[in-house]
Amino acid sequence: MRVLVVEDDVRLAAVLAQTIAEVGWQPTVEHDGLVAIDRLLGGEEPDVVLLDRMLPGLDGAGVLRRLRGAGVRVPVLMLTARGEVADRISGLDAGADDYLVKPFDLDELLARLRALHRRSIADADDEALEVRGLRLDPAARTVRRDGREIRLSTREFDILHLLLREAGRVVSRFRILDEVWDGETDLRSNVIDVHLATIRAKIDRPFGTDTIVTVRGAGYRVEVDR
Repeated sequence: MRVLVVEDDVRLAAVLAQTIAEVGWQPTVEHDGLVAIDRLLGGEEPDVVLLDRMLPGLDGAGVLRRLRGAGVRVPVLMLTARGEVADRISGLDAGADDYLVKPFDLDELLARLRALHRRSIADADDEALEVRGLRLDPAARTVRRDGREIRLSTREFDILHLLLREAGRVVSRFRILDEVWDGETDLRSNVIDVHLATIRAKIDRPFGTDTIVTVRGAGYRVEVDR
């Protein structure tokens, strides 16, 4: 999961980035709301934004209003040192998806980020995905290649769904464990390799194709053009 952290407190931002990285996610840090706006409007696509309310210059609510006004729909968890109900309401009205008051427990922060990401995935789950003749329909939970149905187990389907959603981009083993297994298996286990080998045997080998490539030391990628 890619997380954009927008926090002007340099020390807190470093702690947040380290915490996010330790669970295998990919943090990016900005200390200025206007720079964050430029990044997001410029095409950067984090899975979740962690946004401080009390930013200098344009505050978090102002940043959020500009993003939502420009059509940026990325899930946002807003952080604030002010816990008043009116303050929380104004942040949510500005377009925040969730709100967390400082000081907070880091495990709760991670849980809320995970929940926001899952919710955003669920919102897009009805969209069929197709790459090079391979079509996955999340609503019907079916997979076809060139019109021929391919039967996958639940785990295999979920892994392929994740890889197809990120077609053209590398998906790390950490992320597969986090989203498909909810981090409940050991990264040192070969369970991912076993499932990927089975998926490839079903979606590629009978068709003479090579859809999923291993990026050594980084993860896996679905090839879009080949």
